[in-house]
Amino acid sequence: MTDSFEPPPLTPPDPQAPQRLQRLRALGLGRPERDFDDFARNLADITDMPWAMVNFLDEHGQFFAGLYTGRSTPPGLSAPTPVEPGRRMSRDQGFCPHVVHRRRALVLDDVCAYPRFAGNPVVDQLGIRTYMGAPLIDHTGTTLGTICVVGTEPRTWGQEGLTTIKAWAADLSTRINQRDHHPR
Repeated sequence: MTDSFEPPPLTPPDPQAPQRLQRLRALGLGRPERDFDDFARNLADITDMPWAMVNFLDEHGQFFAGLYTGRSTPPGLSAPTPVEPGRRMSRDQGFCPHVVHRRRALVLDDVCAYPRFAGNPVVDQLGIRTYMGAPLIDHTGTTLGTICVVGTEPRTWGQEGLTTIKAWAADLSTRINQRDHHPR
């Protein structure tokens, strides 16, 4: 018997990681792309949110291939990387790894209302209070990452918000699937 206490991980295990890494490489996904930045900006505009991301999970954690930060600081909590400041975050920060694990949209009107999410580092460090994200699932059934929006004020998303984020994720998934036929 031991006196040590091992807290549960902040994010769920990721059994699909090897398949995801293979697909991300095959599709040429792993660097910032203007199209993804434009997509994130449009998503922020349509949802009236300050931050939006196109997020892929790789062996190093989360990578924002598309990022819109409006007039605020970037959502990345890690130090600037050779890729670009604010483009990386560990798997235990934020909410997107939960979306990847669940393989379905996640809407948190007020993250502080959910004990599982209220202790996430982005709540204290960036003041994130609302989140809405949906998975990017390719034609092989692999969850590559997410699209998401976040803000610093609680917000009631309702069915309209859920429908919007799911439709935008489906649209981007279709575009990503086209890379198999038209490599970059």
